Amino acid sequence: MNYPDSVRFLYSLGNEVKTAKLGLERIGRVLEALGNPHRLRRIVHVAGTNGKGSTCALIASGLSAGGLRTGLFTSPHLVEPTERIQIDGRVVTAHQFAAAFNQVHTVAEHLLDCGAIDLHPTYFESVTAMAFLLFRELRIDAAVLEVGLGGRLDATNVVTPELSVITPIDFDHEALLGKSLEAIAREKAGILKPGVPAIFSRQRPEVQAELDRRAAELEIEVIEAEQRWRMDDLVCHARGSRFTLHNGRIFRIECPLAGAHQVENTGTAVAALDRLGIRAGYIEQGIAHARWPGRLQHVSESPEIILDGAHNPAGARALASYLAQFHADRHVVMIYGAMRDKAVEEMTGILFPHVDEVIATAPNQPRAVDPDTIRELADHPRVRVASRLAEALEMARQAPSDSLILITGSLFLVGEALELLNG
Repeated sequence: MNYPDSVRFLYSLGNEVKTAKLGLERIGRVLEALGNPHRLRRIVHVAGTNGKGSTCALIASGLSAGGLRTGLFTSPHLVEPTERIQIDGRVVTAHQFAAAFNQVHTVAEHLLDCGAIDLHPTYFESVTAMAFLLFRELRIDAAVLEVGLGGRLDATNVVTPELSVITPIDFDHEALLGKSLEAIAREKAGILKPGVPAIFSRQRPEVQAELDRRAAELEIEVIEAEQRWRMDDLVCHARGSRFTLHNGRIFRIECPLAGAHQVENTGTAVAALDRLGIRAGYIEQGIAHARWPGRLQHVSESPEIILDGAHNPAGARALASYLAQFHADRHVVMIYGAMRDKAVEEMTGILFPHVDEVIATAPNQPRAVDPDTIRELADHPRVRVASRLAEALEMARQAPSDSLILITGSLFLVGEALELLNG
């Protein structure tokens, strides 16, 4: 199949979350038939709820700056599935993506024919296997892997990493991971393995207790980023931050990722890179050049437009904090669209008090919340409805010229915005 055909087939396998089949047996058999491409020399495995993608991008940038040819696997994508697999900050080509898909698909069909697997690998399992294949074929030195869902039974958990990293854990995907933070933490802690050191971001007490319990059972080294590293001279601005970190040495950090939450993610990434033996200068250089699109990303100056994929309550709180800190005196127009499996009422309650106008819309997805439903849920005096993003943008541009336009609520909506504004 060519690239468009491979993408259509992957989409035909169904939504990643709704059709998720957690477990390692199927992905294990597929990878074995492919010659075990996941047995890479150096792997950093990252789980968490919020911040794991940003942390992966920061770690990968630091490894690349240190001279290592570095693969990065993240999810979901914003515009094209190729974004999920990167080498030294560049997405793989459509040809490379399609070639890897054809190898995985051919093996999967053979295993199905002989009864070795029960069904075709899911969307996420397929792309995970494709990433391992491309990392092997493109001869990377190190890989950074973002967990897709949970940790213990996620398809990426077939690896034995050099380092495990767990970013802040919060409520998300409760139907699959558990209704309590303790249950969710147990699933995320499933990436921890004997003999593999771990970096933990700052956690809620009940989460920390679960992570510590599992780490003690495995008798592994744990570095708690916030406790081991002292931060000084912190200056946050609307488009990033700068600060120094101390652990006996001094790291002067310039982070281009906006938001106070990214300071914490950067601290975790620096701790990971230091534990991996990357020199301080390379760490500083890598952090300064990191990119993570769709998260407090400025995409237009006149009018000023920011995209942010705040798709769960923790993400909404981080965005609300950013607005309060840097745009409290601005006229803010929020274009908001969300998916039905998200805590929409809670998130709108967090976000809408910080904006002057809301335009409720819907991502072009069958699971999107109807904009009229958002208007009914909203406790806000100025809520309008637009059926699609293009219409919402036209409405937002009628606001005063110095207004800030913020597009948020769903990564699907953020991806559409990137495509629309760049097209």
